[in-house]
Amino acid sequence: MSDNTNHYNQRFAGKVAFITGAARGQGRAEAIRLAAEGADIIAVDICKDFESTSYDGATSDDLKETVAAVEALDRRIVATEADTRDFDGLSAALADGVAQLGRLDVVIANAGICSAAMSWEITPEQWKETLDVNLTGTFFTAKAAVPILLEQGTGGSIVFTSSVAGLRGLPFLGHYAASKHGIVGLCKTMANELGQHNIRVNSVHPHGVATGMQPNDMMALLGEYGATLGPLFMGALPDPISEPEDIAAAVAWLASDEARHVTGIQLPVDLGTLIR
Repeated sequence: MSDNTNHYNQRFAGKVAFITGAARGQGRAEAIRLAAEGADIIAVDICKDFESTSYDGATSDDLKETVAAVEALDRRIVATEADTRDFDGLSAALADGVAQLGRLDVVIANAGICSAAMSWEITPEQWKETLDVNLTGTFFTAKAAVPILLEQGTGGSIVFTSSVAGLRGLPFLGHYAASKHGIVGLCKTMANELGQHNIRVNSVHPHGVATGMQPNDMMALLGEYGATLGPLFMGALPDPISEPEDIAAAVAWLASDEARHVTGIQLPVDLGTLIR
């Protein structure tokens, strides 16, 4: 990655970005992209498996790889294993990062999980874990960060990772869609509240992304119901799936001063699925 980043602008020189779910996938790609553009990074990830998901969780070694990738770009990084559902632990990780790196400018609430089932077959445990990680974790990330941004008084940018499932009723994802729609409501409200402080809040909405989080239970349901429901997942562009770097590029723009007059929007990076 470092060989391909010399052409990037230094849009984040002198700035610090806080990224959740940074051990792999979109979070790692975002850490690398912003570091390539000059940012120092505060990274957190739970580095554990979840009860309701069919794929393996991130690991401590994954987070170490993110650290190595950022340091290879000659940027500083403070990485902590923390659960976004634990407000005190998350706040402590952020405070430690700010103490070491000196400030906070960008917040990327990226951590999330996904599982699949027909809505009426989602277990109470699946529902709770998905809402707690995806929605409450996003809220806690913002709740921990906003007072720091307000105290600095120099504005900032917050980007929430939602999903195409936060904008339409994708089948098999009732709990996931509910959490991602909730993120949209939180984004719009906080954009209104924080605009007077020059703090922008936006959400990004990927479709399928090659992060290693594609659930086996989704594949089984698509195999059974693909003829009737599968077209809802089809895009207009020829690529079948996005790469984490595609999402990181969109997030980097939203977080940068190039988007200084953009707040409260839902930016799809969806291969054209929403126009089908």
